[in-house]
Amino acid sequence: MKKMRTLVVMHESLVPPESLEGHTEKEIDEWRTEYDVTTTLRRAGHDVRCMGVLDSLTELRSAIAEWKPDVVFNLLEEFNGIVTYDQHVVAFLELMRQPYTGCNPRGLLLSRDKSLCKQLLTFHRIPTPLFFVAPRGARFHVPRKVKFPLFVKSTTEDASLGIAQASVVDDAAKLKERVEFIHTQVGSDALIEEFIEGRELYVGVMGNDRLTRLPVWEMVFGSMPESLPAIATRKVKWDKRYQAKYGITTRAAEDLPPAVLATLDKLSRRIYRTLGLSGYARMDFRVRPDGSVYVLEANANPNLEAAEDFAESARAAGVAYEELLEKIMGLGSSYRAEWRAFYG
Repeated sequence: MKKMRTLVVMHESLVPPESLEGHTEKEIDEWRTEYDVTTTLRRAGHDVRCMGVLDSLTELRSAIAEWKPDVVFNLLEEFNGIVTYDQHVVAFLELMRQPYTGCNPRGLLLSRDKSLCKQLLTFHRIPTPLFFVAPRGARFHVPRKVKFPLFVKSTTEDASLGIAQASVVDDAAKLKERVEFIHTQVGSDALIEEFIEGRELYVGVMGNDRLTRLPVWEMVFGSMPESLPAIATRKVKWDKRYQAKYGITTRAAEDLPPAVLATLDKLSRRIYRTLGLSGYARMDFRVRPDGSVYVLEANANPNLEAAEDFAESARAAGVAYEELLEKIMGLGSSYRAEWRAFYG
């Protein structure tokens, strides 16, 4: 790939230092993804600049106008603390006619709103757990015919924010309590869906028009007590001590029946196209012991840390981390945004 002027955009607090030296493991964990991406791109010979964004796009606009980057490498996951506003930053890049990595604004909108996403999947007959929404600010009534256990989470937050063992509820009182928690502590509507027992699988997909499916990855819950539901809580995903205690890890999925693998491949591609995704994404699935497959959610712009699932699954497909980032840059540079039809 030719060497590119690359403006890496991230949250203002996550701009990484030049070196890891002198920083604690806790500090490094905060901006590990940003560090991995920027240092790898620099090693590959690209001209890289970092820009932190909080609640203003003035500096971003100036940098694009003055430096004229070949591509903006988008690592933003929010804007001014609001997760769903990252789509507006990407829309701004399109208005600036600026190529960028990752998903387009509409794909971000549809995938970030979990309720809307599930409505679309249901309309297209893509299997997803039965669900309903408890809006914030409205009085919540437990439906009469609801079947337990149920899983309660935010309609908008990601990275397992607000998800704990208490998210799986088995009676009306616990359901009301967890909905109230999402409303007051997380500050969003609550998505309530049937809890699917089974294996938790992740499928990475890359592409704009032609899609590439990465090897299936699995969350292995190790020796967690059987009394606890096997779900990807915030502790399970991010607490290294908790992971070490129970042997929780992710790895290439083993012993998947050919029919299940074929279903995962087909559904991943259908979901990607149904939601109008571009660049790269990860689909989260649950597979019951009988082989039935359910999509939990679609994650546009998943974590790109070198040691995280998406990069690991790419390595399993023979794509080294540097090559993965350059593929993502290539997809961003070639994405046919609407402005290209008018300005080339």
